[in-house]
Amino acid sequence: MFLNHRDDNSLVEVLNLTQLFDPFSDSVEARMHAGEELQDAAPFKKVELTFPSGEPLPRCWTTPTYR
Repeated sequence: MFLNHRDDNSLVEVLNLTQLFDPFSDSVEARMHAGEELQDAAPFKKVELTFPSGEPLPRCWTTPTYR
């Protein structure tokens, strides 16, 4: 799944969707898509990610106490 990094609006490929959907995980394993070379995987904070449309991630993915 591709998301945008909020700071520089670059594409980020989420490698572990389970971490993305888990509200108790505050970061996800992902790789930046910038340039022609494949970037190394790194942790990205969920609060720094948005959908490509600009919408924030759903609260049920980011807030453990959401009901």
